[in-house]
Amino acid sequence: MQDRTLAACYGFNMHYRFNSPLGPIAYDWNGRFCSGLSLGDEAAAADAGNDPVSRWLVVYFTGQAAPLPLLAPPATPFQLKMRAGLLAIPFGEVCTYGQLAARLGTAPRALGQALGANPLPILIPCHRVLAVNGPGGFASGLEWKERLIGFEHDFSTHP
Repeated sequence: MQDRTLAACYGFNMHYRFNSPLGPIAYDWNGRFCSGLSLGDEAAAADAGNDPVSRWLVVYFTGQAAPLPLLAPPATPFQLKMRAGLLAIPFGEVCTYGQLAARLGTAPRALGQALGANPLPILIPCHRVLAVNGPGGFASGLEWKERLIGFEHDFSTHP
């Protein structure tokens, strides 16, 4: 608890590990907001505790919805628009890069590049966007993308 208090007071990030049913997840939390999340990261310094990101992940992995923890603001207006588009894709559903790009008024390739730079996968669910002919890309690797899509599909069809 003292580490979390120090992080909040001095504004630095603490790196935490969350052991999910799909594998390890690490995230950066400074006592106010989450600035990054990585999938498969086992190098985190401390086990997650009772912070908003950990609580959100616990609820997510039970297949339920919860309000997002406070996240670092997006760097550009385009990233803000992209976040809104991704958050509008319901749990357990997917869409194509082209469909989401059309909704956001942008090109699929520009959208794909922005999705690849998403520092908050799962929280901002870029894994729900697929290519027309397959899974497309995913910065954390296609194995994680397939695990997340399968996990959400299983919960949404068999609660």
